[in-house]
Amino acid sequence: MDNKELIRLAFEAMEYAYAPYSAHKVGAALLSKSGKVYTGCNIENAAYGPSNCAERTAFFKAVSEGEREFERIAVVGGKDGRVTSYFVPCGVCRQVMSEFCDDDFSVIVAKSEDDYLSKTLKELLPDRFSPKSLSSE
Repeated sequence: MDNKELIRLAFEAMEYAYAPYSAHKVGAALLSKSGKVYTGCNIENAAYGPSNCAERTAFFKAVSEGEREFERIAVVGGKDGRVTSYFVPCGVCRQVMSEFCDDDFSVIVAKSEDDYLSKTLKELLPDRFSPKSLSSE
């Protein structure tokens, strides 16, 4: 699957966002190494803490279905669903990515299918804390 298709799926996922408080809708499309795509949207809550980002929704769907290896993710978002800038994952989402992905995992942030940036997880979260950090070696 190419980046444009993954971005298109992220835009589709954004349509399902539940964002009555911030009005910022976000969509994500996560490509597993097996070739399956898992989408997610942000889901807000009046208590704020129980809210969940689009990226984590996609990861949690994938992991709950047995996936553990991932290739890349596309993320789009904007106020009222209007995408005018690159919407990068928050720190919590980056940490979730760190749990399941290697340094070279690709994070694509897009304004459109043709206007996007691709960063590695290492670029977004240098010196990250990961499962390897807990090894006894």
